[in-house]
Amino acid sequence: MKVLVTGATGFVGNHVAQALAGRGAAVRVLARSGSPHLTRLNTGWELVLGDVQDPASVREAVRGCDAVFHVAARYSFWPTGVRSYYATNVVGTRNVLQAALEAGVKRVVHTSSWVTVGKNRSGGLSTEADTPSRSELRGAYRWTKYLAEQEALGYAAKGLNVVVVNPTVPVGPGDARPTPTGRLVVDFLRRRLPAFVDVQLNLVGVEDVAEGHVLAWEKGRAGERYLLGCSNMTLGQMLGVLARQTGIRAPRLRLPQPLVLAAAYADNAIEGGLLRREPRIPLEGVLHAGRRVQVDCRKATQELGFQPTSVEEALLRAVNWYRQNGYANERR
Repeated sequence: MKVLVTGATGFVGNHVAQALAGRGAAVRVLARSGSPHLTRLNTGWELVLGDVQDPASVREAVRGCDAVFHVAARYSFWPTGVRSYYATNVVGTRNVLQAALEAGVKRVVHTSSWVTVGKNRSGGLSTEADTPSRSELRGAYRWTKYLAEQEALGYAAKGLNVVVVNPTVPVGPGDARPTPTGRLVVDFLRRRLPAFVDVQLNLVGVEDVAEGHVLAWEKGRAGERYLLGCSNMTLGQMLGVLARQTGIRAPRLRLPQPLVLAAAYADNAIEGGLLRREPRIPLEGVLHAGRRVQVDCRKATQELGFQPTSVEEALLRAVNWYRQNGYANERR
């Protein structure tokens, strides 16, 4: 079985490729030649240099594959322009799906996000059946991930065997860049987190997310989407877990979201607009922090057999990895 993984130089994509290789699949990856993370790729994986924005390189990568795992996406809380998000997340997804359709690929697993799941209108836990309102999709990342998911579901309607997975907030080892959540863990370990906004999260181990991708390939229903998550908790609760695991005191100052939002608009106008450098308070991240959604992941459990490990274990694996790899200078 030959499988293509896009985004294998990234956090989730790399774990997906590892999980597939562990199942005995012959792994091929599509990666940009200028990526600084090419060294993260296993030497046993076949490498095709290209970009999801380039249809020709996508067709070359897809050729001869039995399955495609489309994990590649632009994920940052500092958007330098909606067009760049659209080019990668939407056009790139369309290129991968079209190439898979033309090549007769047996199954595609498309990596979406829990941000495409809306609030439950009855006030309960959100499920895959809940669609977001336009106001819930503010920001370049959320909007383009939603559009990319619609591309995948549209190709499923055309007859392509596509399964959509919606990871929540993955944590664990190997978050080299790191992701915004990983940056929170690193800042906590460095004692650089004097205050916080108590956002609602659903955390899950990244290895479990990768296993969920494999289960979706094996057992998922075409045209369906599956939330891959574990525990609903607030950021304050997450910091409490980290404090118990590390002995580092969690910050006690909780900032009101409207105050942080106003500061983010000002910082983005000055730092991001006038000075053209990454804002210290990213507006995209603050908008994301205002999203208070709790999710129910039983569909993945019941249909795929998804059984994630505890969030406490996942956070501890992340802490140990950051410490072992020099991210956590814990001097006061």
